[in-house]
Amino acid sequence: MLTNIGFIIGIALMYAAPLMFTAMGGVISEKSGVINIGLEGMMYLGAFIGAAVGYYSGNPWIAFLAAGFASGLLGLLHAVASVSFDGNQTISGFAINFIGPGIALFLSRLMFNGATMTKPIPMEGKMPKPFKGILGSLSLENTFAAQILNQYATVYLAFILIFIVWFIFYKTRFGLRIRAVGEHPRAADTLGINVFALRYICVTLSGVFAGFGGASMSLAVVSLFSPTLISGQGYIALAAMIFGNWRPRGIMWGCLLFGAAEGLAVYMGGRTNVVVPTQVLSMLPYIITLLVLVLFIRKSNAPAADGVPYEKSSSNLI
Repeated sequence: MLTNIGFIIGIALMYAAPLMFTAMGGVISEKSGVINIGLEGMMYLGAFIGAAVGYYSGNPWIAFLAAGFASGLLGLLHAVASVSFDGNQTISGFAINFIGPGIALFLSRLMFNGATMTKPIPMEGKMPKPFKGILGSLSLENTFAAQILNQYATVYLAFILIFIVWFIFYKTRFGLRIRAVGEHPRAADTLGINVFALRYICVTLSGVFAGFGGASMSLAVVSLFSPTLISGQGYIALAAMIFGNWRPRGIMWGCLLFGAAEGLAVYMGGRTNVVVPTQVLSMLPYIITLLVLVLFIRKSNAPAADGVPYEKSSSNLI
């Protein structure tokens, strides 16, 4: 029984890590006042770049960083449309959700002989498991602790990123400026804070983090890229952000909740005698997403200037 619980927790952590990366991207963008619903497309591109670079280079860390860089460019594109040209942020995000998969599938066909999925990543190209050797030397491979601790490096990086984002938001001057720009951009501008520059930085970083989330899927959870790999994960990350009330700690629990739904689905699909249709198991994470949105969206308070383009008043121009 304890081993089965450990199995569910282990799967939950593995699937929660990509959501944590992506949700941190969403929150850093929205804390600065820019809605980013293009996280799905950014994850999609990050997943492909991670798998492709991992396959050709055999180095997961180079692949991971390349995925963040590529998706960061999509974040920059969203910043140009939303910040510089005062475009509708929701429409821009939807466009990113089409552009990301389009680029990924085009490059996949170009690089893999017309295939829309990459070849399997060699073992040396996958993310390492930091505690695998230690657990093996102690003969703890199948214990409850091993089920939880024997995780890919991306899981530990995701928790570290949550702490870093929390620390920046609430313990640094830079984080205070981000929150000021997202709540009262005109007041922040009068105090000498460059609203446009901060929003550019945050929206671009949101793309980088979403790319890390996509790469976590293709370099850790699975070992290749396929057109169905990122199937609503970006939207689930947005739901986790709403569930967590735009706070890193709350978002972490939201991602773990969705990860637990995935872990339960995997457990019921292969490690129990209870017969549950696979279609129902596949729907479980999305059903929980809908329930979370229905139950918590009214209790969540987005930054006051979230989604509102900022126009510098003539009185502030030099």
